[in-house]
Amino acid sequence: MAAQLPVPQPATPANPLWRPTAEQAKAANLTAFHRYVVERWQIGLAGYRELHEWSVAQPNQFWTSVWDFCGAIGDWDHQAAVTDYDRMPGARWFPGARLNFAENLLRRRDDRPALISWNEQGRRQSVTFAELAQRVARCAETLRRLGVRPGDRVAGYLPNLPETVVAMLATTSLGGIWSSSSPDFGVQGVVDRFGQIGPKLLVTADGYLYAGKRFDSLSPVRELCRQVDSIDRVVVVPYLDERPKLEGLPGALAWQDLLSGGDGGPTACERFDFDQPLSILGVVQIKESQGNSFRRPAWAASGRNQRSGRYFRQEVLAELQREVLPCFEPRPILYSSGTTGPPKCIVHSAGGILIQHLKEHVLHTDLKPSDRLFYFTTCGWMMWNWLLSGLAVGATIVLYDGSPLSPTPNILFDMIDREQITIFGTSPRYLSAVEKAGLAPRETHDLASLRAILSTGAPLNCENFDYVYGGIKAGVRLSSISGGTDLCACFATGNATAPVYRGELQCRALGMNVRVYDDDGRPITGQKGELVCASPFPSMPLGFWNDRDGSKYRQTYFERFRGVWYHGDWAEITEHDGMRIYGRSDAVLNPGGVRIGTAEIYRQVEQLPEVVESVVIGQQWQGDVRVVLFVKLREGLTLDERLAARIEKQIRSNATPRHVPAKIVQVADIPHTRSGKIVELAVREVVHGRPVRNIEALENPGALEHFRNRPELAGL
Repeated sequence: MAAQLPVPQPATPANPLWRPTAEQAKAANLTAFHRYVVERWQIGLAGYRELHEWSVAQPNQFWTSVWDFCGAIGDWDHQAAVTDYDRMPGARWFPGARLNFAENLLRRRDDRPALISWNEQGRRQSVTFAELAQRVARCAETLRRLGVRPGDRVAGYLPNLPETVVAMLATTSLGGIWSSSSPDFGVQGVVDRFGQIGPKLLVTADGYLYAGKRFDSLSPVRELCRQVDSIDRVVVVPYLDERPKLEGLPGALAWQDLLSGGDGGPTACERFDFDQPLSILGVVQIKESQGNSFRRPAWAASGRNQRSGRYFRQEVLAELQREVLPCFEPRPILYSSGTTGPPKCIVHSAGGILIQHLKEHVLHTDLKPSDRLFYFTTCGWMMWNWLLSGLAVGATIVLYDGSPLSPTPNILFDMIDREQITIFGTSPRYLSAVEKAGLAPRETHDLASLRAILSTGAPLNCENFDYVYGGIKAGVRLSSISGGTDLCACFATGNATAPVYRGELQCRALGMNVRVYDDDGRPITGQKGELVCASPFPSMPLGFWNDRDGSKYRQTYFERFRGVWYHGDWAEITEHDGMRIYGRSDAVLNPGGVRIGTAEIYRQVEQLPEVVESVVIGQQWQGDVRVVLFVKLREGLTLDERLAARIEKQIRSNATPRHVPAKIVQVADIPHTRSGKIVELAVREVVHGRPVRNIEALENPGALEHFRNRPELAGL
């Protein structure tokens, strides 16, 4: 039984779970930005709501302010931040601007830690900003000698290690294109990803760790190289063994060989256009350091060297996208989860992601150069990219490899205290797991450094909020954030100047015209509907790899509501102008024609101490849909009539009778993606006897067998 923890009073408009003190609000980056734009543009903005309205109504003023205030490094004449803002897709961001992604991440060259790395076996590394830049330069020189050229793809099949960061930055320093996957993907899952883009070189570790076990990576890599014949060299990072065996790997090199190039001195590379496909973005340009100084953004210092860049007409850009996109791409390339088919290979512009991440880190996360930022993620999830962008603020990034509950469930809280982490990123699944394990970190740990907890990957339910404030730290800002791989950014996010209300995401992100539509495409508030973005934003994908005419791209995002980004989340704008997310729209239940978000059921079921986790689907039944709930119970427990009745009562009393499932079925395990998301659609396919086309995307694909041919679902 979990420990009994103090539970805050229910949140009301007069009683939020957290509210910034006057000193905290005054010191927030967002407060300084608010003051900055009021003075710069001579406008009156009375609070966050008006600031947000201005940010979407005046995109040129807003994004110009973000560039300058957040200290983007690049050449731009400041003529226009966006053109063709009325076109979606089709807007052109920062025309004439020239930058590179990695130069912004390597703005420091001093002896402060850039990366701190832990793994579950107690291994700790620290890499300074100066050391990081030196390793990147050496690695890049060797890659150049090996023939890596602009447009060449380099793939990473790696744990979350400093070497992974070095390899990514070195690749982009040459104009190469980096694409990564976590090593827990099986061969087919990696082939489905890397096979689309044809990497020239693969960087891998000899293995990885998870939950006290060692897993070999070299055998899968040998098979991968047989199936993806574009790979002509493999670089191996020694992680499990000092001298891994390289036999059978094409053109094999040890990691130390990759670091043997050059003298580690500065590497100068050209900046490229912000958002055009022929430019290979994310190129590093490491300049000579001046003592321990580094280029500070406007909120830390002032000064900028600006030059004009080139401008490509929209028609030329469109033609280049159609004809050249499959050959030369900006960094990065990300992949959808692929649980209903082969993963989409999503192409982003480096400039678009950079400006979005600067905005999110500086304005919404309240990240400062003195901070230490952690997010539990693998290299196969977009949050890895988001985490690393914290380097562009000059902050220290903390990496972790392994199980977040191994060797003890306290390991991440131990890490917070040891490394003085200030911003801690996690998921609802993790918070639920440590709560059900009976952890009470507020009683066992200091956590004095911790001022913010972020959560994403699934809706954060009200009970998760209660646990954070009752069991972890009462004075912390809990920001549930929501966006996706599709935009590599957030639609709803945190706000260091605003209260935290139970079960709510604090605010819609600045510069993102996020709305909730009813089925007829009309904006609504205080009601559930489809989450959309009604105006363009800089990190909209350039397209999908090999989608030459853009038809798949348009069909995915712009056909549900013409000319409006359809995100596929079932959501609500609250009375506080915050948001609630109720799950994916395609997983919404529809019994008797009434739409029910799955998160509404999970919230109730998982309050019961007997239930470890659950998944709910709609089963086609007698011309309608019936709600079926699967529960994973604590070890040694069996679902009986008494427990089923308690589950039904919990749902009926706290939701509605329509939320009560027609069937409740016990299962031994519940399938997740490798980023921890419950795969409702895959379960639904198995229940209906349909194939799941890409089980390699799952962390535990064998769990699907628990849902196949269940006799409980065959009768009334």
